[in-house]
This record gives sequence, C-alpha cells and structure tokens, in this order.
Amino acid sequence: MLGILVGNMIFGHLSDRFGRRLPFLIAVFLQLVAGVTTAYSVNWYMFTALRFLLAVATGGTMVTSFVLTMELIGAKYRDTVGIVYQIPFNLGHLSLPLFGYFLRDWSSFQLAISLPSVLFLSYYFLLPESPRWLMTVGRSKDALKIMKAAAKRNGRPTDKIEVSMQKMVVDASSTQERASFLALFRTPRLRARTIAICFNWFVCGFCFFGVSQYIGHVSGNIFFNVAISAAILVPGTLISIYTNRVLGRKITLISSNCVTGLSCLLIIFVPQSLASHLTLGCFGLFGMSISFATVYLYAGELFPTVVRNSGVGLSSTVARIGSMVAPFVATLAHTSAILPPLLFGIVPLIGSCLCIILPDTRGKKLPDTLEEGEV
Repeated sequence: MLGILVGNMIFGHLSDRFGRRLPFLIAVFLQLVAGVTTAYSVNWYMFTALRFLLAVATGGTMVTSFVLTMELIGAKYRDTVGIVYQIPFNLGHLSLPLFGYFLRDWSSFQLAISLPSVLFLSYYFLLPESPRWLMTVGRSKDALKIMKAAAKRNGRPTDKIEVSMQKMVVDASSTQERASFLALFRTPRLRARTIAICFNWFVCGFCFFGVSQYIGHVSGNIFFNVAISAAILVPGTLISIYTNRVLGRKITLISSNCVTGLSCLLIIFVPQSLASHLTLGCFGLFGMSISFATVYLYAGELFPTVVRNSGVGLSSTVARIGSMVAPFVATLAHTSAILPPLLFGIVPLIGSCLCIILPDTRGKKLPDTLEEGEV
C-alpha cells in the first residue's frame, strides 16, 4: 500500500506536467518488469524491494488510466464508463482465491498474476494523449489531430470539430502557472471539496480493505470467505451505474456510505456467528463497492483539468493511507470483538456528512481551469 501511495503521488504529478499517455506507458512497463522479476526473488529483501516497485507502478497505472479514460469520454457516457472501469478490478479480486487455491507456491502465484500485464504493452500503439490536457497546455493543433482521427474512426463529421474546440481552448500561460499540487488548496471552495472527497477516499480504502480482511478473519474457509466478499463487489459496481445516473453522485455516495456504516455497526448487536457476521460484512462491502466506484467518478469530475491527475492522485494516496491502517483495525478483533465493526461503521457515516459540501457533478461539463473548479 505504501508503494501504491507513492505511485499515486509521483505519477499524478507527472501526468499533469507531461501528459497522461507517457507516464501511463512508463508505469505499465515498470509494472510488468517488477511483477515478473518479483517471482524470481532470491531473498526477502529482494522480494520486498521489488514488491514496493511493483506497487509504485500499479499506483501509477491506476491514477493515469482513470483520468485518461474520463477525459476521452464525453459527458453522455462518462458515468457509465467511469464505473465500468472498476469491473476489471473486481474480477481481478475475485480471481485471486482461485489462483491462491490452485497455485500454492508463492513464486508461481506471483508470475501468474503478473504476466497478463504483457497485454498492456499494446497500448503504445493504441492509446492517444488526452485532447483535453493538450488544449490546457496550448497544444490545440495536436488535440485537433486526435479528435479528427477519432471522428473518422467512428464515422462522424469532422468539419465542426475545430470550431467546437476553439471554444474549449484555455490560455496556456495561465493554466501552466497554476497547475501545481498546491493549487488544490489555494481557493476556499476547492480546498473544502478536496478535503471532503479525500476523506471519502480514505473511507473507501479503510472500509473496503478493512472489512475484506475482517471477513477473512471470520472463522471458516479463507478461500471461500474472500471469494464471497469479492463476488459481492461486481453487482454493487453495476448497480452504481444506475444510481449515479438517476440519483447523482452526491446522494449515491451518501447512501452507500450509510449502508456500509450501518451494516458494520449491526455486527456489534447481532449474535456472534459465522453466517450473521459474514452476511453483514458482505452488505458492508456491497455498499463500499458502490462508494468506491462513485468516488473515482466524483473525483474525476470534480477537479479541474489542470490539476485533475494531481487531485485524483492525492485522493487515491489518502485511500492508500486508509488501506494501510485497515489491517491493524481488522486484527483488533483478537483484542476486542466490538472495535473493528465500530470503527468500520463510524468512519463511513462521517464521510456521508462531509458529502454535504460537495456539488453534484452529474451531467456537468468537466472544469478545465481553477476558476471553473471554484464554481
């Protein structure tokens, strides 16, 4: 988690400075090399160092790929694509118990989960730069070429693209001057929104990984418990497509956080049994799967283009802090059975309260400048 945290910060900053495409490709290549090399570690120190490097690369791919996806998709399908983006993560989580069950040797397990990254190398030929980022740094001609190529590929007319893009071009000198990490905290409204969305990312990291590990500690077969907790994420993510489209980001996030919080708090009051704790824990994960999909989408729409990668990177970094704290909270069950569900219940309810200061970004134009982000 520390490596992912570092990767979020480094690649988030690099992507706002040098574009989305190049940092993403670097992260993908590093992820492949570090993952495969880890499988051949000869001692604990080598294994730990390579796993850290792998986590840095993974953090980089997560933040850059999501922002690039959000900036390539129009407002009409942004909510759907932004949430479907989470499905491969859920399927990967679901596949881990299978890999772990059939590949009991750690080296074979590591190699098996690393080799699929080879497919990402094809993105060098397939993936364009973000036209929106190109426009914010004054490279409107390059953005125009990409937009025209996309229009031709989709059988769309190209004659009005240049006129439409001229309305979206942002003065390069002003945006570059303000495109720094500290810009997220420069203005009062953006600062408050940054704090609120970051705390909700903390909620997701803390509760998602914490409740998952708490379920893993519940008596029973660990492979079955993890598989069940992972399987519940897919329907939750799919349902979030509908709720975000109909209810909006704000109400969806408040509601899903409340589902998680109340489910975890109920664990304290029901009789201690495998069935009841596993069921309520899965309800908590179900709510958190909706929250996680929503905060990704929310952050991508909330932050202006000039600091979007930095904003999403910061948010994801805070989530990793929550993820690092979560295992320690989950293991508190050995000391007190009440503490883990109590903390996993209270924290998301606080996140719901902070959502009050966030605007609903459903169907809104993505902000490009800091001034637009302050509206």
